[in-house]
Amino acid sequence: VQLQASGGGRVQPGGSLRLSCAASGRIFERNYRAWYRQAPGKQREFVAHISIEGTTDYADSVKGRFTISRDNAKNTVYLQMNSLKSEDTAVYYCHFPGYWGRGTLVTVSS
Repeated sequence: VQLQASGGGRVQPGGSLRLSCAASGRIFERNYRAWYRQAPGKQREFVAHISIEGTTDYADSVKGRFTISRDNAKNTVYLQMNSLKSEDTAVYYCHFPGYWGRGTLVTVSS
């Protein structure tokens, strides 16, 4: 099983990006999905979580700006990021139970 995250890049403050993470291989779809991030010199931190029922939870720092969603048929989880700030700069990792993606870099800079 591999998780492939994509959609990262450089964006100006106030901009938007949409991250995707697709799983290849056999994944139990009836389980949660999540995103984490790690900024330079900091520990990895929780960003967003979505349950099998679609219930979502967010870190306080991204509430109202980020939206997590999932497509079970495609074994894919998404993270829509709006109103990006410089402090959102980090490597973003998707997380399926037992598995971590390789990460995609998001840089927010003018």
